[in-house]
Amino acid sequence: MNPIIAPSILAADFANIQRDVEMINKSRADWVHVDIMDGVFVPNISFGIPVTEAINKHSQKPLDVHLMIVNPEKYIDAFKKTGAYVISVHAEACNHLHRTIQQIKDAGCKAGVAINPHTPLNVLENVIADTDLVCLMSVNPGFGGQKFIEKTYDKIKQLKSMIDTSRSKAIIEIDGGVNSENAPKLLAAGANALVAGNFVFSSKDPLATIASLKDIK
Repeated sequence: MNPIIAPSILAADFANIQRDVEMINKSRADWVHVDIMDGVFVPNISFGIPVTEAINKHSQKPLDVHLMIVNPEKYIDAFKKTGAYVISVHAEACNHLHRTIQQIKDAGCKAGVAINPHTPLNVLENVIADTDLVCLMSVNPGFGGQKFIEKTYDKIKQLKSMIDTSRSKAIIEIDGGVNSENAPKLLAAGANALVAGNFVFSSKDPLATIASLKDIK
């Protein structure tokens, strides 16, 4: 089965964001990955609700919204209104993770949980059955273009075992440093979805680069 490919708009040219969204529309990508950063949970600031609305206005692909923010539960309904299909919150940012997952589902979105590289998978044990997607960070969140963390392969295998044991239907998404070299190994380990930012947008032919990821089996 071919993977879900979600180019990260964080790596796009912000002065030509409509052009880059339209490129994704023409591509074989499945989703548009939208990274929301607040400068508190992560050291960088990206964009928020108005820009996400603008992206959705031009996008023909579902929005995969990744909230790298504190108190994400305050903004679920707002991001639903921007057109989000998936909303992922960080386990590290949620005092009441199960409640927040239910809040996302009640809003009509797919519920994702993201975890940082240092976070153990056991934080997911009591919510994995209710989760639609787990976003494993394979770099430390907050900046694009970081080096891929090799420990991610083992973490995928462990997560896949947890999902199978709990009979969860959660998708395993990998976010950070994805490229043509590690993508086949990520999928072989059990990943289902790949977020790709700089690898796509710094490519001479982004459409071909997306297609190459999509064709990995």
